[in-house]
Amino acid sequence: MIKLLIFDLDDTLYDEFQFVQNGFKEVAKYLSNKYVMDIEDLYDTMLKLLKKHGRGAIFDKLCEKYNFNEQIMKLVEIYRNAKGKFELYEDAREVLMKLQYNYKLGMITDGKASVQWNKIKCLDIEKYFDKIIVTDDFGREYWKPNEYAYKKMLQYFNCKQDEAIYIGDNPVKDFIGARKVGIFTARIIREQGDNMKLEAEKGYEADFTIRNLKEILNIIDNFKNRNY
Repeated sequence: MIKLLIFDLDDTLYDEFQFVQNGFKEVAKYLSNKYVMDIEDLYDTMLKLLKKHGRGAIFDKLCEKYNFNEQIMKLVEIYRNAKGKFELYEDAREVLMKLQYNYKLGMITDGKASVQWNKIKCLDIEKYFDKIIVTDDFGREYWKPNEYAYKKMLQYFNCKQDEAIYIGDNPVKDFIGARKVGIFTARIIREQGDNMKLEAEKGYEADFTIRNLKEILNIIDNFKNRNY
């Protein structure tokens, strides 16, 4: 029987592109005020650079395009610390509200600690979870696929590995640590997201594949009926 559900955050519970958009808007606002430029033009340029080049050097290319004399890390910090109101996926909100009173809920999320905690605050989702682990709080070496966070979750809840299921979206890292520990896994594949077309390393695929988080309710029921 499943007693503990552990969720990933980005692109599992909400569309991470919301965070990207919000960060770009804050950077555009800063540059617009400093260089007296149209904020929408700057924002649209960043979106186009993202589409063309992906993440990594957007602000470098932006400064090069407009001949801005900026410290790139300052722009990165503005982006990372941007405040805003993000929304959970509709199915995520519904599932969390249903599960929180009958199951223990945990979250394991990777990324720079201050950024991930900022996202969590902006989403106002701490109220749903009994335990949240931002792996970067322990150090970069503890990011997924390291098993450490999964083991910490089981210890915290005094839960057996076959009483827990982990739900994430990234097959490259999300399920390796969980499966090594013995936790059941489910992969959410949404219509959009950075990781939807990625494939897992052989032997570390998720136990279940879902396209809506509400399907996790059926999986839990099947565990109750001992179909798994």
